[in-house]
Amino acid sequence: MKISIIGAGNMGGAVACGLAVGGSVSPKDITVIDHKGKNVERLKAFCEKLNVVIADYSSLSESDIVIVAVKPWMIEDVLTTHKSLLNAKQLVASVASGITLDQLREWTNPDQPVFRIMPNTAISVCQSMTYIASRGASENQIQQVCEIFAALGKAEQVDEKLFPAITSLTSCGIAFAFRYIRAAMEGGIEMGIYPEQAKNAVLQTLRGAIELLEANGTHPEAEIDKVTTAGGITIKGLNEMEHAGFTSSVIKGLKASNVK
Repeated sequence: MKISIIGAGNMGGAVACGLAVGGSVSPKDITVIDHKGKNVERLKAFCEKLNVVIADYSSLSESDIVIVAVKPWMIEDVLTTHKSLLNAKQLVASVASGITLDQLREWTNPDQPVFRIMPNTAISVCQSMTYIASRGASENQIQQVCEIFAALGKAEQVDEKLFPAITSLTSCGIAFAFRYIRAAMEGGIEMGIYPEQAKNAVLQTLRGAIELLEANGTHPEAEIDKVTTAGGITIKGLNEMEHAGFTSSVIKGLKASNVK
């Protein structure tokens, strides 16, 4: 299987790096098209077997899957300009936020199987939560794409109408998680813990929380109850966060980035 990725920036590079280490595709079968050549050294340093080219789109005609990972406002121009290199047997996938399946069908060939894919940047370390919607694709083609991205974390097929919400929850959501980590680190530093030590403490605590929820299949509140004794320090800390609007702030942030 040959894959071409148009775009070598943060998301295109993350997808390429994830595919290179995920095992489902050989790195030598992955071509990354870097429009300006700014990311060639970075990607080759990550995996020298990746085929990284500068503004050379010839690989599109030989690819089984074409992944478009440029800025949303560039998608139409990229696809219509290089439409002649595509054929109806190829799968065309966009990882750009806000680009619909209808638009992808309009900018490619008639009957072109198109996919709308929303990973997050953790795809580079095979820990993305990726959502997939498609138009004009067979069950085998859908399964093929799902298997590729399942090797890069977790992948789930959903109805396209859910994409604004899941983009907020997972693609934007990884930035929200980083912001919590930063805030917890700063709190630790204020209490006298060195920065690296604080970061390690927060990261391992989050790993533990994730493992508990997945292992026990419980609701987060059930795990919270286990560590909030009457009159204890945990409930005092939780209540102080809620008084400052912790839960409502998270919900408001998610809803603000849920742009339809």
